Amino acid sequence: MRHTIIDASQLELEEKVVSIKRVTKVVKGGRTMRFTALVVVGDGNGHVGAGLGKAAEIPEAIRKGKEDAIKKLVTVARDENNSITHDYIGKFGSAELLMKRAPEGTGVIAGGPARAVIELAGIKNIRTKCMGSRNKQNVVLATIAGLSQLKTPEEVARLRGKSVEEIFA
Repeated sequence: MRHTIIDASQLELEEKVVSIKRVTKVVKGGRTMRFTALVVVGDGNGHVGAGLGKAAEIPEAIRKGKEDAIKKLVTVARDENNSITHDYIGKFGSAELLMKRAPEGTGVIAGGPARAVIELAGIKNIRTKCMGSRNKQNVVLATIAGLSQLKTPEEVARLRGKSVEEIFA
């Protein structure tokens, strides 16, 4: 994943809690309950991140998850009709997410965890298919990994030393 440093203080970030899990630890005196919250944040304009927060209370876990997500913001390349610039398979662990660009009017066709990331990234038209593991945390991280790897036609042209017209020819 390529991380560019983004100043989160200038962005209007929304947050979505994808999952909250209760975790128990067995100790000598009995069981201790804690909570794990998977939080996705984004500005709806090409910036998105996901974080994990762990605490004894749910609100504290969500707050920590949000702080972690803000630290891990990535920039997403989008085209003129608010879709992705090219098809890509994002991978994290054994979770894979196939992302296909879509024409205007398609909408967001995605499952729960991937949908949260895609909507907060500001993508309006996309088709996705979750393959491999359906674990929420890994699907969210696979989606972010895939979105961060997308390149604009200008970036591809610059890397290949050609013009944008030559790339599409």
